[in-house]
Amino acid sequence: MNGMVDQRYWRRILVVNAVGALAAFGLLGGLVTHAAWSERWRQLVACVVYANCIGGVMALVMPSSILARYVCGTWVKRWIVRLLAISGAIAAGCIVAGVVLIAIGISRPSEYWTYLSGSLWISFIVGTVATLAAIAYETLRGELDATALALRTKQLEEERARKLAIEAQLASLESRVHPHFLFNTLNSISALVHDDPAAAERVVGQLASLLRSSLDSGSMSLVRLDEELGVVRNYLEIERVRFGDRLRYTIEAPPEASAVLVPRLSLQTLVENSVKYAVSPRRGGASIGVRATLADGGVRIEVEDDGPGFDAADRPDGHGLALVKTRLAMAFGNRAALGITSAPGRTCVSISVPLDGSST
Repeated sequence: MNGMVDQRYWRRILVVNAVGALAAFGLLGGLVTHAAWSERWRQLVACVVYANCIGGVMALVMPSSILARYVCGTWVKRWIVRLLAISGAIAAGCIVAGVVLIAIGISRPSEYWTYLSGSLWISFIVGTVATLAAIAYETLRGELDATALALRTKQLEEERARKLAIEAQLASLESRVHPHFLFNTLNSISALVHDDPAAAERVVGQLASLLRSSLDSGSMSLVRLDEELGVVRNYLEIERVRFGDRLRYTIEAPPEASAVLVPRLSLQTLVENSVKYAVSPRRGGASIGVRATLADGGVRIEVEDDGPGFDAADRPDGHGLALVKTRLAMAFGNRAALGITSAPGRTCVSISVPLDGSST
């Protein structure tokens, strides 16, 4: 890739050199003079040699002169550095061109200083104009390439965020419609129909709401905290029908935090982990606490359980917690964070998001 970039750069330099050679040839009267063709041809070759020698040296110096904008503070200093670099490159190119003309037989050694002194003024005029034009072009091209790269990077990040959101949606949907989950829920509803019809109707509504949230086409976006907590409550209520008193939970959130935005199904993923690893494998079940608090211009939401805990470092790629962490970074950058504290008897996973809910 770098080789292709270098080739394009040198092709542009050759085009500038050709234009500079023709400009110098014209300024010297080569296009209108009545001199013999042999002399005009000799003059044209000399212009081409000078243009390529000066252009070659300038091509090596020009990137440094462009970098002067980052090295020097004021625009005056930047242009002083650039003009000095241009003058030095032109002088060096003229010296090299004189040697090349002698080597190819266009001039004699005795004419070296004559050619050099006679070529300096036209070389400085054409070389300076051509170089400034090239610097302007390369600078604008660099800014355009940087902008294009930033746009491509943003598009890739957005595409990755959409992919992660879809993965989260599918993972949640898979857990919601897992045969065991549906079987247990429907079995619980069937048992409640005769004993407690109102409870059976309530569970049916909660299951429908949970499935609707999982299938919602807006699941790739951020949602309000109160909406996400509603999904969490429905999920826990359905699981509570299955586990009974083994599943104990609380949900606390101040009204001021209700409108903050969080990734859809992010808290539900954390709560689902607690049910799976803290409540399900233990005879006595576990307690799950979901709390939201305001702090430092943001909102911290904690999902805590009193289960056996786990090794926070032992999380493979694609794990629910890793997915939530990546989605937070995609949505809020370094303004959001996922924290994990786990030990036997207490596991706390927290999400910190900005209060204004704005993304990066």
